[in-house]
Amino acid sequence: MASPFALSLPQPLRHFFNLFPLYTHPVIDSPDKARPVTSPTLWISPPFSPDADVLSSDVECLKWQAYLALRGLSDVAVRWDVAVDGALDNRLPNLHVPLKTLPGASPDVKQQDDGEGELLPAHLIPEWVDGQVGGSDALEGYASEAARDESRAWVSLLEGNVHAALVLHQPTSTSFLSLLSPYQNKPRPLEAVVSHPPAPLFGISSLLPLYGTHVNVDAIEQQYKEAISSLSERLGTDKWFLGSSSPTALDALVFAYLHCILHSKEHTLRFEVTRRVNLVAWERRVQSQVRGAFRPVEVVRQP
Repeated sequence: MASPFALSLPQPLRHFFNLFPLYTHPVIDSPDKARPVTSPTLWISPPFSPDADVLSSDVECLKWQAYLALRGLSDVAVRWDVAVDGALDNRLPNLHVPLKTLPGASPDVKQQDDGEGELLPAHLIPEWVDGQVGGSDALEGYASEAARDESRAWVSLLEGNVHAALVLHQPTSTSFLSLLSPYQNKPRPLEAVVSHPPAPLFGISSLLPLYGTHVNVDAIEQQYKEAISSLSERLGTDKWFLGSSSPTALDALVFAYLHCILHSKEHTLRFEVTRRVNLVAWERRVQSQVRGAFRPVEVVRQP
């Protein structure tokens, strides 16, 4: 017997709904199953040779790989099957860690760890690392306060002049599908790195808005050559930059740029580094240490 409170649809409306029937389908099981997060996993951009390497081809991702390795972490899994639009803030890398390893995690949180873990953006990685291996001193690992202050200038030089040259010669995808894709892992634009001339204070050109970007390629390449030369002279025969007794964040940044430059297809970039023996030998030594700290993530498949 129908409920007296049941509503019946008018015949015309019922006929209209019948034109759009609702179908249900059985669940489709995926062969890929998420494995519980039991160790830190770094999400990175793909390596130069995905089948034979674990070091990212992106200088930003590689910088954080080197940071983790040089801080003493090991057995860190890496995966590069996550597109940039699947990362936090659409930026790689991200670090996926178990809940029990979070700094200040309460006993209740550790007991309730369901294996899903916590995904951290890049700027929270240092805090997590400090919770695993202990925080650094006030000098951040540098030999003196002057060396710590000098490191800021080297960071500015690397992320300015050297990065501009790397972006200038970085190949871009021109396929039709890449142009239509709304999600593209675009590097930092060149105009955001190089310095611009001051705007005119008078004249008709000051009344017209600027259009396009003028990049002085010769100036960028000359600044790049001077930066690499200064980097080689400053390293000398030291084990770590600025005479530090142990690796610092600057060493991680320098390694990331040297590694990407040595794997660049542009001869001009590679030549400035390969002609300086101390930089090549230093990069190879650090590369061995960084590569040994990572392993590719294993994908669990159903039999």
